[in-house]
Amino acid sequence: MAFGSRSLEFDEAESLVPRTIDLPELPWEKIAGRLEQVAISIMRLDARLEASGLSAGWQSRCDMTEAVRALILDGHLVDMGDLVLHDAGMDVRSPTHELTRAASALRARRTALVRPAPWPLSIDGLAALRGIGPGRGEGGLSPKRGKSDPENEEAYPPFANDADPWAAHFAEIDALLDRTNKVLAGETPLPKSRSHLVYDPEVDEAESEDLWLDVVKRTTHWPAVAAAAIAWDAWLSLNLYTRQPWLGLIMAAAILRARGLTSHLLPLAAGFKQSKFRPQGREGALERLEGFCTVVEEAVALSHKDLDRLSLARDLMQRVTKQCRSNSKLPELVELFLSRPLVTVPLGAKLLKVTPKAVDLMLAQLGGARPRELTGRSRYRAWGIV
Repeated sequence: MAFGSRSLEFDEAESLVPRTIDLPELPWEKIAGRLEQVAISIMRLDARLEASGLSAGWQSRCDMTEAVRALILDGHLVDMGDLVLHDAGMDVRSPTHELTRAASALRARRTALVRPAPWPLSIDGLAALRGIGPGRGEGGLSPKRGKSDPENEEAYPPFANDADPWAAHFAEIDALLDRTNKVLAGETPLPKSRSHLVYDPEVDEAESEDLWLDVVKRTTHWPAVAAAAIAWDAWLSLNLYTRQPWLGLIMAAAILRARGLTSHLLPLAAGFKQSKFRPQGREGALERLEGFCTVVEEAVALSHKDLDRLSLARDLMQRVTKQCRSNSKLPELVELFLSRPLVTVPLGAKLLKVTPKAVDLMLAQLGGARPRELTGRSRYRAWGIV
C-alpha cells in the first residue's frame, strides 16, 4: 500500500466526501532500529543545546534562517539582512511580497514554539499559525470598518458605522449568532472576501484540516518519528494551504516536540533542502519514511554545525568581554551576535539603546574576535557568525 494513499469511507446518506485517510502498514520489525537511531540523534542534539547555554540564541537564528529557506523551497529568494531588519522594524526599503511571506513563516515558527507543545496540533493552533484569528481575515488583520470597500459589505455587520454605538454592538452580536447557527448546522460557506482567482472555491480547507488532525490523532501511539513522517505525508497529499507550503514542515517539527523528543523546533526546511529526497507521489511507505528520516538527520547535522560555530564565536568574544568594565554594553553586543544571523550598526544601536558611534567602538574593541563582515559596502555594513 502506497505511503499516504487515501481510503475513502462514504456515508450512504451523504454525498461522496472523504472521511478518513488510511494509515500505511509498516514493517515495524525492520524499521524499529532506524526510527530509534533518528530519535536518539534528536535527543542528543536537544541535550547538547541545553548543556551549551546557547539554546535560545540557536533557536532564534534557526527561526530566521528557516524562514528564508522555506521561501527558497517555494521558489522565492529573500535576503537575510532584509528579514532581520524587517523583524526589528528597521526596513531600509519597502517590504516585498516575498519578504512579508518570510516574516509570516518566522512568526509561525515563533508562535508554535512559545505555546505548549500539543497546542499547534489543534484547530486553534492551525488558525493561529496561518495568521487567522477569530473575527479576523487572512493574515490576522481585522477588517476595516467604513464605506471604502463597498464590495466587502458582509465583512462587518450592518449599522457598524451608525452614530448609535449600541446599534453597532447589537448588530455584531446578531452577526455572531448568525455565523454560529450556520456552523452548528454544518455550513462552512467560503468567505466572499477570498478571490476565486487565487483560491479554489471547490477546496474545503476545513474538511482537509479535520482529516489531517484525525491522522495526527490516530498516530499518537506510533513512534514519534514515524508519526511525524505520516503527518507530513498526509499534509502533502491533502495539499493543505497551497499559499503556505512551508507550514507542513513546521507541523512535523511540532509533532516531534509534542512527543517529547526535543524542546526545540528542528530546522526541517534546511534538512529538506540539504537532502536528496523529493516526494513525487509514487514512492512506497518505506521509501517515504526513509526520506523523512534523511531530512531529520540532515537537519540535526546542520544544527550541530551551527552550534559549533556559535560555541567557538562565543568563546572568542568572551575572552574580550572578561576585560571590559562592569557597566559595559559589550556583553550585550555579544549576545546580539549569538541571537541573530547578522547585526548592523543601526540595529545594534537601536536594540542596545546606545549611539552608533558606541557600537563602532565596541566592534573595534572586539578586534580579531569580531564576527565576519558579511557586506563590503561602506554605508551598509553587517557582521555575523557564519
